[in-house]
Amino acid sequence: MNKTVIAALALGIVAGAGVGYWFAAKPGSHAATPPGKVVAAAAPQGERKVLYWYDPMRPDQRFDKPGKSPFMDMQLVPKYADEAGSDGSVSINSRTMQNLGIRTAEARPGALATTFSAVGAIEYNERSVVMVQSRAPGFIERLHVRAPFDPVRAGDPLVELLIPEWAAAQEEYLLLRRRQDASDRQLVAAARERLVLAGMNEEQIAAVEREGKSFARVTLRAPVSGVVAELGARQGMTVAAGATLFRIASLDTVWVVAEVPEARAGMLAPGTTVEIRVPSYPEQTFTGRVGAILPEVNTATRTVRARIEVANPAARLRPGMYASLAFRSRGREALLVPGEAVIRTGTRSVAILSEGGGKFRAVEVETGMDSGGDVEIRKGLKTGDKVVVSGQFLIDSEASLSGAIARLEGAPAAEPSAPGPRGSGKVTDIDTGKGRVEIDHDPIPALQWPAMKMGFPVADKSQLARLKKGDAVMFDLRAKPDRDGEYVIESIAPAGK
Repeated sequence: MNKTVIAALALGIVAGAGVGYWFAAKPGSHAATPPGKVVAAAAPQGERKVLYWYDPMRPDQRFDKPGKSPFMDMQLVPKYADEAGSDGSVSINSRTMQNLGIRTAEARPGALATTFSAVGAIEYNERSVVMVQSRAPGFIERLHVRAPFDPVRAGDPLVELLIPEWAAAQEEYLLLRRRQDASDRQLVAAARERLVLAGMNEEQIAAVEREGKSFARVTLRAPVSGVVAELGARQGMTVAAGATLFRIASLDTVWVVAEVPEARAGMLAPGTTVEIRVPSYPEQTFTGRVGAILPEVNTATRTVRARIEVANPAARLRPGMYASLAFRSRGREALLVPGEAVIRTGTRSVAILSEGGGKFRAVEVETGMDSGGDVEIRKGLKTGDKVVVSGQFLIDSEASLSGAIARLEGAPAAEPSAPGPRGSGKVTDIDTGKGRVEIDHDPIPALQWPAMKMGFPVADKSQLARLKKGDAVMFDLRAKPDRDGEYVIESIAPAGK
């Protein structure tokens, strides 16, 4: 190789080294980075900004870098800036929504059906009860119905009476009628009126006039069909005028007298539909309507009595039966949502409102009556609003809605707590009952503590279940001691896990 070629190669090497040194010394170059210094790559334009990382099972604890959760065997999840609503709303991606099984329903106008239960007893319909009495003193010669609760039909003979007073009055009337003297017309009219006053009806007087002879015996017949609820006659007895011989009750309709709790009395109204069931016929449902609400309250049971009229064509319902009642009435128009959409905190009611696009917001609502799985909403929602009916508690866990709900209650949302001191050491004793652990820990510079053995209360006692004596552990303390002056362990886990 000649000298010219060697000189050219040497010149190229020197030039390349010079260019390399120039690029390495250029500002911003990786080669200019001091030893031991790691520079993060620039984020691509449009990358979402991460505010913090958190454990979905413990969303109240926030971390400034990714990694494994100290609470659960899972990776921390990032919280992006575009997911944090300044108005208390939160965002959840569609995949998470699907995993949580979130369902929504629309707030809709409708009439809330008032439904509640009560008990009652079946009684005779007193409006259908008739009394059969003797209208004159006499004697019972023959009794056709001899036992209480015997059934009778309209027109059936009940009793035959001998009434001596009627015989004399009838003979006097017939004698005056046979005399054709016009001057006796007033006497005839007076004699006929005497028969009426003696207790004879028009039909019986007409029979005397037609036959032209007196009748001292009369047969009393059933005026309606039903059962003999009361029997006051016996064979051969003497009866006085006005004595009650029979009390007949019709079973075509019966009453169910319900005992309604006083708190439900405001829901009662005449005409309210009632479904009735009796143990004797569990497969059959009888329907009735409230006929009257009695103006009294039972002071012992604090119940109001309601009288329900029920058709009983087959006479299956009998007085004295026990009945279970379901009252159903159509209430006033209102805005309704499913009952599971309302979260009751004890001091107020909250619903999770879906704003679309995976955004949710907690709103305070004022509820009214609830029935049939629906709840009346008086304030807080409007027609067409979509509320979460399944997974709302998981939303709270996933997106930490506790801050939004706190703002609803007039309290400021909890700010991310500053990370507390971290330490390491070896477990020397565990008291799971009291939630305490004793650790022989290394120095903790943040608190200017030297290495020592001391006991700590643990915020979540369940974390102690995975520890045993002799374990090397890492633990995080709260930034400030509690009111007893002790530093509380917020999280603790075996080292390396």
